Amino acid sequence: MSDQLQPDADLAIAHVLFIDIVAYSKLAIDQQKEVVQQLNQCVRDSEQFRRADAAGKLIRIPTGDGVALAFFTSPDAPVRCAIEVSKAVQNSSALQLRMGIHSGPVDQLSDLNERSNLAGTGINMAQRIMNCGDAGHILLSQRVAEDLVQYTRWRSQLHELGEVELKHGVRVSLVNLYIDEIGNPEVPQSLRRAVGRQCSPRFGETNKPCRIGFIAQAGGLQRTRS
Repeated sequence: MSDQLQPDADLAIAHVLFIDIVAYSKLAIDQQKEVVQQLNQCVRDSEQFRRADAAGKLIRIPTGDGVALAFFTSPDAPVRCAIEVSKAVQNSSALQLRMGIHSGPVDQLSDLNERSNLAGTGINMAQRIMNCGDAGHILLSQRVAEDLVQYTRWRSQLHELGEVELKHGVRVSLVNLYIDEIGNPEVPQSLRRAVGRQCSPRFGETNKPCRIGFIAQAGGLQRTRS
């Protein structure tokens, strides 16, 4: 039958962590090399990275000024990895990171150098979520937060930011993860005027997410008219 799935059309759900070095382009070339090497080492030292890599359940994609990690293990693996990496760099003034996390469908493919790469909304959305953040932010999609909030340990760390309109009119509800010295408790600069508050409520405590009329672009967020 024509509507039957082909063997190579299997749906894969990846739990993606996208990491970006803030203000990377402003650094001198030797400084860029240094911070990338430092980030790579911190990522490789992460327990979640090592466990997933050893199990063959991880795809890592260098992005030049950061890295994308696609976990095919548990939904909280990229979140735990983000926390581990944040702890590792928290005493480094030169290495400022922002992170975005999303779970979604992906297709595995090979790049021009025959290395593993990914395409699909899973990785695209993680990058767009990351682009909404400032230094220190660990931003999650609501899809990820809804999985985490089922466990008590995560509930106090999840704080709603509201609904953002991303590229091509795609809407996503953002959640900010922070606790103690990990993460950034401030509302991202790009969202602050629209949200109209300096701090955000815990995930699940608001009756209705606020809608933010902004579109994520490479240079920031552009306001849209409703």
